[in-house]
Amino acid sequence: MEKTLILLKPCTVQRGLIGEVIHRFERKGLRIKGLKMMQLDEAILNEHYAHLADRPFFQWVKNAMMATPVVAMCVEGTDAVEVVRSITGATNGRKAAPGTIRGDYAMSGQENIVHASDSPENAAIELRRFFKEEEIFDYPYPMRDFFYSPDGI
Repeated sequence: MEKTLILLKPCTVQRGLIGEVIHRFERKGLRIKGLKMMQLDEAILNEHYAHLADRPFFQWVKNAMMATPVVAMCVEGTDAVEVVRSITGATNGRKAAPGTIRGDYAMSGQENIVHASDSPENAAIELRRFFKEEEIFDYPYPMRDFFYSPDGI
């Protein structure tokens, strides 16, 4: 099973959408392996958004992500990265398809409800950035057979 990172952004916290957004991932069959609220700071955001450091909006993105705490989630499932990105929709909420999280709740490219890892490799890096090893849990999953066939497909 693949793990990936989801960050529920400050706009999600402020708008009272935490439960609704988490519910959508759970209903799909993704298993929450880690969940916490945390206040992001310059250091973690400089690392997380290093690829944007030379862009004129870099500080604005960091300010937006520090406006309130975020909710960090580790979810697990078959092809979790691809599944999560499909559920979240296009980055710009105005262009995201109806039925996706961003399509239903966002009108912006920054205030777009969630961050989702874009590859299994980046998911591993981002999970280490936001979670300590002991904050990712393994526990019985009795509903597994109701989401997956016996061969895991």
